[in-house]
Amino acid sequence: MSGHAPVGRLEDWTEVDDDAAPWPRYERGEGPAVIVLHELHGITPEVLGFGDFLARSGFHVVIPHLFGVRGERASGARTAGLALRMCVSLTFRALALGSDRPIARQLRAFAASLAERTGGQVGVVGMCFTGGFALAAAGDPRVAAPVMSEPAVPFPLPGPWSRDPGVSEAELAEVQRRAREEGLCVLGLRFSEDATSPAVRFGTLKDRLGSAFEVFQLDSRPGNPGGYGRRAHSVLTIEVRDDPPNRAAEARDRVAGFLHERLDPEH
Repeated sequence: MSGHAPVGRLEDWTEVDDDAAPWPRYERGEGPAVIVLHELHGITPEVLGFGDFLARSGFHVVIPHLFGVRGERASGARTAGLALRMCVSLTFRALALGSDRPIARQLRAFAASLAERTGGQVGVVGMCFTGGFALAAAGDPRVAAPVMSEPAVPFPLPGPWSRDPGVSEAELAEVQRRAREEGLCVLGLRFSEDATSPAVRFGTLKDRLGSAFEVFQLDSRPGNPGGYGRRAHSVLTIEVRDDPPNRAAEARDRVAGFLHERLDPEH
């Protein structure tokens, strides 16, 4: 597939570092608030490009810096080292099954404070390493639009790790309750052949959430019409092309539509 993914510049964002969250964050745009959780590499130019798209689409976008780079391109060696550190981090617990992760509790608290500051419910978009954290954040009633893109935690070892939804049983039960009683919906995105975010993980979530879990899956089988490689993974960043728009760009549009439906239905 030719062309390049849209990118953004960190200097176009406002840095905020206060007591509302345990991490510095970058904000841009006006409208309903959306927290974008970056991929394993950190806040790369491609993550900023996705954030710019959401800001242009009518959202106040907030990107916390959880780990990794800020405004720099990903490095394979740096990312490998970071992945190893994440495996042993008690905050992220990348290998734990059915885990109530400290990062999820921190994100729920931050989402609640952001909702109070902005006067409305918020959306949370997680990608790759942080994909499941968006679902866990929906345990707070002020999170009305959780989006999971290629959730990769726990790291998909054989057996139960691949099936694990990336949240604790208590967190998933609360999302189920909200879906049943409040009409909460969850949007999930992945490439069909992505072993890093296995299909059986989405199967677990579909079994538990039913029609409340909307799946947007992109074809990455050999010979697929979009020209995606067998290792295609980053739906909303690396694989997006705008000229002409490809299927990943359509997925990105669906995310914006989902967020508007849930946060700003009169848009």
